[in-house]
Amino acid sequence: MAKVIIKNIGTIATGNIAAPIAEGSVIVIEDKLIKAIGGEELVEEGADVKVIDANGATVTPGLWDTHVHMTSGDYAPRQKTLDYISSALHGGVTTMISAGECHYPGRPKDPVGTKALAIVSHKSFKNAPPAGVKAHGGALILEQGLVEKDFEELKEQGVWIVGEVGLGSVKKPEDAAPMVEWAHKNGFKVQMHTGGTSIPGSSTVTADDVIKTKPDVVSHINGGPTAISLKEVDRIMDETQFAMEIVQCGNPKVADYVARRAEEKGQLGRVIFGNDAPSGTGLIPLGILRNMCQIASVSEIAPEVVVCMATGNPAKVYGLNTGTVEVGKEADLLIMDAPMGSVAETALEAFSAGDIPGLSMALIDGKVMFSKSRNTPPAKRAAKEL
Repeated sequence: MAKVIIKNIGTIATGNIAAPIAEGSVIVIEDKLIKAIGGEELVEEGADVKVIDANGATVTPGLWDTHVHMTSGDYAPRQKTLDYISSALHGGVTTMISAGECHYPGRPKDPVGTKALAIVSHKSFKNAPPAGVKAHGGALILEQGLVEKDFEELKEQGVWIVGEVGLGSVKKPEDAAPMVEWAHKNGFKVQMHTGGTSIPGSSTVTADDVIKTKPDVVSHINGGPTAISLKEVDRIMDETQFAMEIVQCGNPKVADYVARRAEEKGQLGRVIFGNDAPSGTGLIPLGILRNMCQIASVSEIAPEVVVCMATGNPAKVYGLNTGTVEVGKEADLLIMDAPMGSVAETALEAFSAGDIPGLSMALIDGKVMFSKSRNTPPAKRAAKEL
């Protein structure tokens, strides 16, 4: 693969909440990884060098969607929609995390079947990433009858995520907690449905249920779509250290409350973003960008920190080598600017103004996936390959 150099960058938003803005105007990519970040002295020419002119725009990590109910390939049977993952890519999403393949037609609910579905989904998305997006499928849905050995076998097959606890027949903490312990023992990351019922067969989950079960992620703390009370939100924030997921398909008032209180308590590093789609709310290709705009503009959180919620924060939760603009990280990057007609002059200013930035380029592992988003407004300053 040719060396890729992005030059003339206006701002680098790193995704690292400890240092959300980096100095430098050039990023060098080689062998799918970020090799260097610095000034114009890093720019070089040659037959094996691809140069991209950012045109003074902002570079961020590719966005994460931490809550996707994947099924097969790029088709969403619940909404009867094709190419939804490709559309999400054009909304800046380069990494997706399955929250459980609960919409799979005829989903098996016995231990053997739920294991088989997780294994097949994990391997299918790994072998053929839709639209090139790093879609981590195969989130095990907990069903009655699973035993510790099942988690050991799943680990051997590469499965490493437990979908929302509560989607399957395992609903109560007394049933779920032992399975969560088995999952953690085998290196799984565990999500847990929080709030009112979302689909037939799921259950209402309280703060007390979450605290007793001890997942890694409080799925849709702002509701999917029905939220827990603010008093219960406070319990989760005050009594746990679990990641708190804000979703587009949830309650906007509670999303605002979580963001503002997290800032007061110094807990913004716990906040991550998802869509919770495909769901009854539909498919929202710009859902993560919309989350970012809401939290930056309405909740008044610094936009460079909001970028972290969509990138570096979930990367820490799920332990993957992407999500930040740092040397050694996978080169999943976006080039964005304020949209034409906006009162803002930069992408970060656009988030604070509540405007969706214009994406002019997305890269996954250093490969250009598009040179103009089909879903965002056009950027004031568009990047281009030289």
